[in-house]
Amino acid sequence: MKNLLLLACLFLFSLIINCQENTPFSKEYFKDNKEGLFEALNNISDGDDYYETGGGGYALALELFLKANEFNPHNAELNYKIGICYLNSIYKTKALDYIQKAQKLDPKVSSDIFYRLGQVYQYNLDFFKAVNFYNLYLDNLEAQEKTSKLEHIEKKIAECRVGMELIKNIVPGIIVNIKALNSPFADFCPVISADESTLIFTSRREKSTGNEKDPNDLQYFEDIYFSKKENNTWSEPENIGEPINTVGHDATVGLSPNGQTLYIYKGDKNGGDIYFCDLVGETWSSPKPLPPTINSPHRETSACLSPDGNTIYFVSDRNKGFGRDIFFSEKNTAEEWTEAKNIGTTINTKFDEEGVFAHPNGKTLYFSSKGHNTMGGYDIFKTLKDENGNWSEPENIGYPINTADDDVFFVVSADGKRGYLSSVRPDGRGEKDIYVFNFSEAQNENFLTLLSGKVTDNETKNPISAEIEITDLSTGEVISVFNNNESSGEYLLTLPSGKNYSITVSAEKYLFYSENFDLPENSKFNEVEINIELNALKENSKIILKNVFFDYARAIIKPESKSELNRLIKILNDNPKIRIEVSGHTDNVSSLETNNRLSNDRAKAVVDYLIENGIDKTRLEYKGYAYFQPVAENDTEENRAKNRRVEFKIIGID
Repeated sequence: MKNLLLLACLFLFSLIINCQENTPFSKEYFKDNKEGLFEALNNISDGDDYYETGGGGYALALELFLKANEFNPHNAELNYKIGICYLNSIYKTKALDYIQKAQKLDPKVSSDIFYRLGQVYQYNLDFFKAVNFYNLYLDNLEAQEKTSKLEHIEKKIAECRVGMELIKNIVPGIIVNIKALNSPFADFCPVISADESTLIFTSRREKSTGNEKDPNDLQYFEDIYFSKKENNTWSEPENIGEPINTVGHDATVGLSPNGQTLYIYKGDKNGGDIYFCDLVGETWSSPKPLPPTINSPHRETSACLSPDGNTIYFVSDRNKGFGRDIFFSEKNTAEEWTEAKNIGTTINTKFDEEGVFAHPNGKTLYFSSKGHNTMGGYDIFKTLKDENGNWSEPENIGYPINTADDDVFFVVSADGKRGYLSSVRPDGRGEKDIYVFNFSEAQNENFLTLLSGKVTDNETKNPISAEIEITDLSTGEVISVFNNNESSGEYLLTLPSGKNYSITVSAEKYLFYSENFDLPENSKFNEVEINIELNALKENSKIILKNVFFDYARAIIKPESKSELNRLIKILNDNPKIRIEVSGHTDNVSSLETNNRLSNDRAKAVVDYLIENGIDKTRLEYKGYAYFQPVAENDTEENRAKNRRVEFKIIGID
C-alpha cells in the first residue's frame, strides 16, 4: 500500500512540477532554431553510437549528450541517458538530477526507471527512498522477470539497510585531501612504506610517459608517481620514470613495508599480471613478473607482502565463475613462492574481492569486497588473524571511509592512526583524488615496533650494504632476512608484538652487530631509531653479544643464546687467522668478589661453548672485568642491564 501511495504521489508531482512537458527534439518545438536543433540531433546521434558500446563509450557519449541537453533540457529520454552515463562513471551522484527529471517528464521513460531511481538515491545515501524505489521496481515486474531479478534487488535493499546503520555510527575522524599529491586528472591507488616516508601512487595526468591518451576512454595512460614526506609534508610528486613506466598502462598495486619492493600491474595477453621491482640504491630495477605459482593464465591484480616477507597476498579471477578472490603464497626453504592457495570462504565471497593490504602488525588484513555487509559496490573490510592462523569474520570499516560507490585500496599507517585512500569527493581537484583519513583513535593494528636507521662503517661513516636477519629467540627460527639500501645505508624493519627478537646486521669483512627486542603480546606501537656502525675485522675491533643470555646471577647460558653464538662461530670459521678475547661484565650490585667470579665464569662459559663446537682453544681467551668497564652509569635498572653483558674482541690476526 505504501509503495502504491508513493507511486501515486510521484505521478501527481510529475504532472504539476513547473508545468514542464517532455519536449521532443523536433521541428515542431524548435521552429525558430533549426541550426541548433540540427546540431543537437547530430550530438545525440553520435552520442548514441558511443552509448551503445558501453564501457568507456559512456564517457564519450556523456560529453555529446550534455551539449544536446543545453539546447533542450526537457527531454525525458536524453535526461535518462545522461543519468545512465553518470551511473557508469565515477560521478555517480550526479545522475540523481537527470534520472529524477526523466521520470518527472515521462514516468514511463524506461521500464527500469524505478530501479535507476533506487540506484541514484543509494549513491546519494538516501537509503530510505532507495529501498522504496527498489520495491516499486519489483512490484512492477512480471512474475518470471521478478524471479530472475529478485536476488539482485534483495541484495541492493540489504546494502541500503547496512548503509542506514553505518551512517548512524560515523567513524570518528577527519578526511583530508592531500592536495600536494593531486592533479586535475585521476590520482589513485596510494601505497606507503611502513614509516610513511614514501608514498607511491598511480596517476593519469598529462605529461605521462609518451604523453598519449588511451583511445578507449580518452584519458592519459597510467603512470606511477612517488612522493617523500619530510617534516610531515608531502613533496611534489615525481614520475618514477623508466624502466617502471612505459608508454602503456603502469599501475601500483602494493609496496613492501620497508619500501624496497614495489608491486605493479601490467596488462598482457593473460588479461593482466603482477610484476615486482626492487630499489637498488637509488634506482628501481626493471619489472619482473611474479612466478607461475602466482601469475596464471587468468587475471591477477593487487598484491602485498606480510611484514616478514614470507607470504604474499594477491587477487586473481582464476576460479572461473566465482569472480575475483584473494589468494596467498608462501616462501619455501629455497626462497621460492609455493603454489598459491585460496584464502578461504571466511574472507572470499561469491562476489568480487579486490585491493588486499596486509598491515605491518602481521595480524590485520584489509581488503575490498562486493560481498559481506557492503553498503554498495566495493566496501573496505578488515579481518584479524589469530594465533592459529584463522581469520576473523570481516568487519566493515564504516562510513565515511566507505560510501555507496566502489571503495577500493585502503592502506593504514603502522601506528593505526591514518588510512590512505583514493576517492571522488566534493573538495577534489578533479576525477579521483588521494585522501588521508585521520582516525580520532588509533586502530587496533598498532601492536608493533618500527625499527629504522642507517648502517655505516665505524671509521669512515660511509654507508655499508648489509644483511639483516631477524630471529625468533624462543624457537631459534630465522623469521626473515632483509637487505638495507646499499646507497643510503638505510633500513626499516617492522616487528609485530608477541615475540622475542634477535636482530643481527652483518656485512662482508665486518664484525656483526646484534640487538634484542623482547616484545610481549599487545606491546603498543613504538618507533626506534638505531644507527648501526659496523667494526671492520681487524685487531682491537669488538662487539657486544646482545643476544647471549644467562640465568640470574649464574653462568649457565640460556638456550635462546644459541643463534648469536653460532654467528660468532661462523666468523671464527670464516676467518681462521683471528684470535679473540671473550670478556664478561657486570653491574655494581653485590660485592667485587661476587662480580669478578660471575663475569669470569660467564666469559668462560662462552669460550667453552665455542670449543665444544669445534673452535681451537688456542685462538680463545676469556676474562672477567666485573664492573670496571661500564658502558652506562649504574644509576637505573635499565643502565645496569646494559652493563651486564658479554663482549668479544679481536686480539690478534696471525
